[in-house]
Amino acid sequence: MDISDELFDHISHLARLSFEGDEREAIKKDMKNITDFMGQLSVIDTDNVEPLIFMSDEVNVLREDAPAVTLTQEEALKNAPKKDSDYFRIPKVLS
Repeated sequence: MDISDELFDHISHLARLSFEGDEREAIKKDMKNITDFMGQLSVIDTDNVEPLIFMSDEVNVLREDAPAVTLTQEEALKNAPKKDSDYFRIPKVLS
């Protein structure tokens, strides 16, 4: 697919980007390479291929949730710049 200047300007406007000089030509070349590569997909016979809904047959593959103490409260507060007994002190966020 040929990327015309009008098409390039339209896409650049939609993306709110501006290109000048060599950068413009490099981006146009990259866009042409991308569209040519995607055009190769039209050659592939997909008549007997069912559409994918999910990329994997696995369903909710999760680890077991086993409770464990990984960091104690004292260890968590040890390097805090400001703390108040059992809690972190942070600047006021809401007024």
